[in-house]
Amino acid sequence: MGSFSIWHWLVVLAVVIIIFGTKKLRNVGGDLGAAIRNFKSSMKEEGEAKPEQGGTEEKKIPESGRVIDAEVTSKEKSKS
Repeated sequence: MGSFSIWHWLVVLAVVIIIFGTKKLRNVGGDLGAAIRNFKSSMKEEGEAKPEQGGTEEKKIPESGRVIDAEVTSKEKSKS
């Protein structure tokens, strides 16, 4: 049954237009275009913001006012 011909795609397009109407399809296309533009602009802003931060970046740990004291021990027991 190979690939679809142009006639198959035209029938599918006609059915979609009949079901949804041209106005709704136009609105969906506009919304999709706006979403893509917003995504591209946010990616561009993120790309421009990175060089301003400089070379190395340190993560700041919020101070909670608590001190945690612990001892590290090995799980393996030595065979002596």
